[in-house]
Amino acid sequence: MVLKVTQPATFSSDACRRILVRCSRLQAMKRRWRGVAEDGREFVFELEQPLVHGSVAWIEAGIAYVIEVEPEPLLEISLDVAPSAAAGIGWAVGNMHLELMSEPARLLTPDEPAARQLLDRISVPYQTVVDRFRPGRFARGPRNPTHELGSSHRH
Repeated sequence: MVLKVTQPATFSSDACRRILVRCSRLQAMKRRWRGVAEDGREFVFELEQPLVHGSVAWIEAGIAYVIEVEPEPLLEISLDVAPSAAAGIGWAVGNMHLELMSEPARLLTPDEPAARQLLDRISVPYQTVVDRFRPGRFARGPRNPTHELGSSHRH
């Protein structure tokens, strides 16, 4: 039996056993998609808003089906630079309409040829990492809250 999910479930107890529904970031950003949980349970998602990593898709009989967005290859840019240089890097990435995420010590963008070419062209060192990418997530510093523009942010 395929379960139809139209909105995240309200989850209020850690007593439930958690079963993962793994998906890619691009799949989770969609409002309509199909997924299969670790236990073989099938889901069809017809959502008003996309799900995010950690969303509870379904709860039944003491089981919470939780969305797990898989880590992906990313380019990591150290923020051990002057604030003006960090701003310039952010502008250059955004000007190419590439997605960006920031943390207090690093910027992240998907490992794509266009991103590599841009960073090489403007002589910005980077390294490849595998992590979860949350486009539009911008940390303002170690003591400041994170600002979420989200994947729906458009210019």
